[in-house]
Amino acid sequence: MVSRVEIKKRKVRVRNKLKKSSSDRMRLSVFRSSKHIYAQVIDDNTGITLASASSLEKSSSSLGSNVESASKVGSDIAKKAIKAGVSEVYFDRGSYKYHGRVKALADNAREAGLKF
Repeated sequence: MVSRVEIKKRKVRVRNKLKKSSSDRMRLSVFRSSKHIYAQVIDDNTGITLASASSLEKSSSSLGSNVESASKVGSDIAKKAIKAGVSEVYFDRGSYKYHGRVKALADNAREAGLKF
């Protein structure tokens, strides 16, 4: 079992790496709950969310909380980001391991045209 301290350390480590190198790119932030998965493309310079997608939307609401719904959210966020004029992003996985639903979201966002 992973302790809360280890999770916080991972989250801080990931965010600090992003802050050091994120000067001209937007941030693709992922939040994963037990029932749904959410993704946002954020401009940290202005603090504005440019695009968002989640498994709560009608297009993917019937899929539930699995890798299938995460992959659908990944392709949706990529389409919305490209429509908003964003083609390159940094992937902010937060405190989550790059595995399962988070990995499926990232892989499908790459396939749909986003560059990490």
